[in-house]
Amino acid sequence: MNLPQSGDFINIHTHGDKPAEGIFIIENLMAHEQEDFSPEAGVAYTIGLHPWFFGANNYEKFIVKVKEAAADNKIVAIGEAGFDKLRGASPVLQQKVFEEQVAIAEEYNKPLIIHCVKGWDELLATHKKLKPSTPWLIHGFHGKKEVARQLLSRGMYISVWYSFALIPESAELIRVIPRDRLFLETDGADVDIRTIYMKVASDLDLSVDELKSIILSNFNELFIHSDR
Repeated sequence: MNLPQSGDFINIHTHGDKPAEGIFIIENLMAHEQEDFSPEAGVAYTIGLHPWFFGANNYEKFIVKVKEAAADNKIVAIGEAGFDKLRGASPVLQQKVFEEQVAIAEEYNKPLIIHCVKGWDELLATHKKLKPSTPWLIHGFHGKKEVARQLLSRGMYISVWYSFALIPESAELIRVIPRDRLFLETDGADVDIRTIYMKVASDLDLSVDELKSIILSNFNELFIHSDR
């Protein structure tokens, strides 16, 4: 398992990015695609079955691919998996496939990375029902503070949506997220993770170095000590 170094900027969720000097990335692989997770300095991988990219005729083979990959130590988490009420498979199938990925995360003791669009009630109800032992990370969050508080009350981590993080209006939400539950991401967009760190550090009255130290500690807690 590759690990970030002290002083690195950690980009917790990317698609198609390459690591750069001083930037550690978590590259998300999609189970419906043929993607490689060869060892490379400065990068670790997740793999999951995104709710946009499966149907009743093919989800089983993709789940097998996720489970086979989960055994590899270069895969640090399962996902992104989740719920999307605007696009993708039927709600019933989304629920089934999500729960199967929760089971894989539990079996291999790896965190789960969540994609969720307007499915917060389903997500929270599923977490309450299944009582997972491995932590969940919400990627790309830009919702209401009340929703964030519900997610946090279930022990989840939150990564703020890159474009939302950069606007002044995000500061109020960012201050609601406990520092030990916070991550930042680019989601593969053409934006510099360092710019996001500078904005969020300012929102939190921190130096960039202090924020890097906090997020490194969160990374270690989520990915290395998730067997607590």
